[in-house]
Amino acid sequence: MFLFRSTFRQKSLNNFKIEHNFVRMSAHEKKIPQFMIAAPHSSSGKTTVSIGLMEELTLRGLKVQPFKCGPDYIDTKFHLRSCNRPSYNLDSYFATAEHLRNIYAKHSQDADICIVEGMMGLFDGYSRSKGSAAEIAAILGIPVILTVDAQSTAYSLAPLLKGFRDFSSDITVKGVIFNKVGSLKHRQMLEEVCQDVGLEAIGFIPKSKEAENASRYLGLDFSQPAGKAAASSLISGNVDLGRLLEMTTCELKEPIPSKPEDGNRPKVLVARNSESFSFIYQEHLDGWRNIRFFNPEEDLEIPSEADLLYLPGGYPEKHLEALAKCGKTMSSIKRFAQNGGKIIAECGGMMYLCKSIAADEKEWPMCGVLPYSITARSKDRKLCLGYRSFSYNGLDFRGHEFHYTNYMGKVPESMVQVFDAKGNKVSTPIVRLNNTIASYTHLYWGEQDIFRIF
Repeated sequence: MFLFRSTFRQKSLNNFKIEHNFVRMSAHEKKIPQFMIAAPHSSSGKTTVSIGLMEELTLRGLKVQPFKCGPDYIDTKFHLRSCNRPSYNLDSYFATAEHLRNIYAKHSQDADICIVEGMMGLFDGYSRSKGSAAEIAAILGIPVILTVDAQSTAYSLAPLLKGFRDFSSDITVKGVIFNKVGSLKHRQMLEEVCQDVGLEAIGFIPKSKEAENASRYLGLDFSQPAGKAAASSLISGNVDLGRLLEMTTCELKEPIPSKPEDGNRPKVLVARNSESFSFIYQEHLDGWRNIRFFNPEEDLEIPSEADLLYLPGGYPEKHLEALAKCGKTMSSIKRFAQNGGKIIAECGGMMYLCKSIAADEKEWPMCGVLPYSITARSKDRKLCLGYRSFSYNGLDFRGHEFHYTNYMGKVPESMVQVFDAKGNKVSTPIVRLNNTIASYTHLYWGEQDIFRIF
């Protein structure tokens, strides 16, 4: 395996915290390295590169604040493991530009470096480039580093890179990390591409089993532990870290001061475990000041005094036997609902509230709060995917739907009409029964008071 060797840049990185960290521009401004890892298309290696950079820089003693473009829940879990800091989703379909800039600034103030992992291709959005990683980079005002799959190509990448560099004046593509580089000669050819295009090549990751293994573990069930060395070993020696941090150092804005609390702190009870109930936006948790977690796979009654029970999504269909054995938990949830308790249940959480979930081997009883059954049988699997929006009680809500399970029999009637990102009507139902609101849609309410939905 050839290595990207640069002794001078390594020295620059080792002294980074002393020489560069928190460079003051004025009393209220500072500069830190901050950038987006994006790609021309999916499967280019941007997740492996992003997590490798996060791991390697964290291992070197730097505070790395991670972010993820789009509604993805799984990559943010890898970010947390790599950086030991929560990762925050940035989605311009869900939220206003002001809200996104404030999330970014708020969680970056004590960081040495900010890394934003893009989604899909750089300009792929729900409507042309609207909602794309490029739009997020423009909103945040951060440079882009392209991860490019160089396998089986060389100079043909020149027009592609020139197009990405010049396509939009709203963003700045600063450099390129090439993935799956076959040999030293291949690397030299890619260097010529960058020289002719006017972009800086800052990394050449060899095609290797090590790279394949790193990519493979990132695609595994996220509930399983993964060694940090898998992705970071690809970065060390193959990416010019010192130059990367130097070329991406720019101004970090301050967040908007938060409003003083009114003293009213609703008690929120959240179902959470490693897999069955784990699709949670960190910004939602941060917004609640009086929060308690419970694991539905432990047979304990939930406290009845909660102001809100939140059942997020996940993969309950993979743990049906464990859930079905917890009768005390399910009975107490049903009792909470019957007594008028407020419940929000999303996707897996909604499935858990139904009468039953059918798997290939048998049908398992669930909470019975909702009078429906769900099929998770292999023969019934059907992908349902996309952004969703609806209005209710004077509020506009947005979210995302991604599931293979379905209702058995007739689909419930929706309390409102639901639309996709382009305004087309979709059949996704939003169900309300007393104070229980449930749907396959994962909502984002970072700018909303979710209690106003009831």
